[in-house]
Amino acid sequence: MMRLVKAGLMFGNLVPVSTPALVERYNRALEHLIGQTTALTEFHIDISGYSPEIGHEFEDDLYLNPKGCNRMFILLSTEQKSAPLLNSHFSTSRSILRHYIEENEDQLFALTAREAVAGELMNSVFTMARPQDLLHINQIDIEADTIESHVAEANVLDGYIDRFMDEDDAWWDDVLIAQMIELAKKTGNIRRNPVSLKTQSYTQGNYYTDHFGGVYVFRDVNTPTLISRTPVEGLEDLPGFQVLTFENRNEIAKFLREEALSELIVQRRNESTAAIIRQKLDFIAISTAAELGHDLKNVTRQNIRALERRFAGDMPPEFHGLMDVLRWAVMGGTIPRIGAEHPSFFYASRASQHEDRDLVNMLLADLSRLDFRQLFICHKPLFYAAYRDWTDAKKDYVVRFLSEEYAMDKVGAREFLYGAEDKMEEPEINVPEKVSVQEMERRNYQNPWGEPYLKDGVVRVKTKKRRGGLRAELDWDKDDYKRKKKDKRRKERD
Repeated sequence: MMRLVKAGLMFGNLVPVSTPALVERYNRALEHLIGQTTALTEFHIDISGYSPEIGHEFEDDLYLNPKGCNRMFILLSTEQKSAPLLNSHFSTSRSILRHYIEENEDQLFALTAREAVAGELMNSVFTMARPQDLLHINQIDIEADTIESHVAEANVLDGYIDRFMDEDDAWWDDVLIAQMIELAKKTGNIRRNPVSLKTQSYTQGNYYTDHFGGVYVFRDVNTPTLISRTPVEGLEDLPGFQVLTFENRNEIAKFLREEALSELIVQRRNESTAAIIRQKLDFIAISTAAELGHDLKNVTRQNIRALERRFAGDMPPEFHGLMDVLRWAVMGGTIPRIGAEHPSFFYASRASQHEDRDLVNMLLADLSRLDFRQLFICHKPLFYAAYRDWTDAKKDYVVRFLSEEYAMDKVGAREFLYGAEDKMEEPEINVPEKVSVQEMERRNYQNPWGEPYLKDGVVRVKTKKRRGGLRAELDWDKDDYKRKKKDKRRKERD
């Protein structure tokens, strides 16, 4: 696997945690969530705060994802939103986390300047013990707070403020005022700079899970369908679902076609789309030659045709079926008669343009594993699993191809393969080691605890000095508060 790591094809785009301040924040969050801390002084984290180095240290790759059901997360920076999600058991987890960070980005940007934010993607089940549990995952709720509960305390303070503003004799309530002052020391001025994170819920519609050997769940369709790689005991008993396995190729093709989820890559004679078929033929030829012990060191796009001629008699049926498609598309051959039972059928298909495009392309990659590029783009966990069993010659060639040809223009390659809508993989970014002053100004950076400044590559907060007491600092106006509250109630009634 080191070939992939060195080429940036595995563990790429992770966020570095390399300063003592960030390591300390991470450890406080880690102890809060799982009661453990790391002895590492430098490591990398994904979008959820999971670190492969810490996973190795703990000998537990699921230290933030117990039983693979309820993923916990640690946010040290909003820059994590563009990092990958490692060891994911559900295809929707990363998009949910990214959406949550983007929806709360300004608040998270302020909160993480002082402390790590920790939370959990909460399913309605805690373990996937039975196939029936697949249908119990209808909604994902996210709740998060800092380790010192700044958000929860801000909510309490907000209630005290409402009470203080509504009660005419509140200025003589010493206990209430003392409680407000103590909380304000922790939360800052929440009226000028609110401290809040939205508790959000996400509907879990169509998704893939690697539980039970790998199951694709399609619920938001006309014919609810479960597609598993192999038969799963108890899966066929789920009410209201058509249950298929990879052996039911005709039924899978019919389902995808009737739900308008997939399309043929080459629908008419066209050299542009035929080029996709040409490349898939090359990948199958490479796989065949590697399995037969051929040295692939000097193989290039230019001489791969010689490889195909040399091993023509050993090519699998997938190769011959796609050759019929290519001949028809660019060489004037007869229309190919290839049904779903033919091994090449799903190689010649791709998802149509819809919101579950990524999921369908993941399924198609699973059904056409000799296309290692599609497997890498659409189904990385499966790619990494398959990679371990390849010959060294194939590993070398695949790494060289992906790093030199695919990685040079990822967006262009994905548009060429799947259409203009770029959903297959997140755009490349360079995670800055420091948050620039310009970035703070661009965000109109405000912090409820004081003025932000940089030290050791970490945003810190210089505490504001209180002058004139609590009332002078917050400058509340009871009449204005009551008037606004009445206006709000009137709008709600209207």
